[in-house]
Amino acid sequence: MSTNITFHPGSVDAQERVDLLKQTGVTIWLTGLSASGKSTIACALEQHLLHLHKFTYRLDGDNVRLGLNKDLGFDEKSRVENIRRIGEVSKLFADSACIAITAFISPYRTDRQVARELHEKGGLGFIEVFVDAPLSVVEQRDPKGLYKAARAGTIKDFTGISAPYEAPEKPDIHIKTGECDVTKAVEVIIEYLTKHNYIS
Repeated sequence: MSTNITFHPGSVDAQERVDLLKQTGVTIWLTGLSASGKSTIACALEQHLLHLHKFTYRLDGDNVRLGLNKDLGFDEKSRVENIRRIGEVSKLFADSACIAITAFISPYRTDRQVARELHEKGGLGFIEVFVDAPLSVVEQRDPKGLYKAARAGTIKDFTGISAPYEAPEKPDIHIKTGECDVTKAVEVIIEYLTKHNYIS
């Protein structure tokens, strides 16, 4: 890393942004197995918040890998770097007073904790949402045929099959998608945001 870099502060401070935009920035970090419902919930939540006139943006795992992270694979080192970058990007969104919604498998607890600490050091909110669906359920859903391919050995390092997923031990929000629909999931997250004064 270069040592001749200096942070350049802007002329707008965090409180001025909050006051003008009338909302507080926060990252809502959805984690869970592939096909657990992360992207579905993220899309519905983004739409709901926008209809409430909230500045909101969704970062989705596949979408980000088509651009910013297209140079990364799925080995452990690449997965760590993938989440490190998303942690930094979502922090920038939250710093702009945006409600950033991230939908990434993010399989390792350590990496999710690094993302949380990055936000906390900047005085920014970070909400970990465990989108929880058992392996039997996500394999049955398998909308992209990825679990079938992983079982057949044609996809290597697939989370839940040939690569680990470390479930959150104390998520801020725990949503069991085998027991509730997307409308209820969004309702739970909105209630949390309201209770903790991220939206009003």
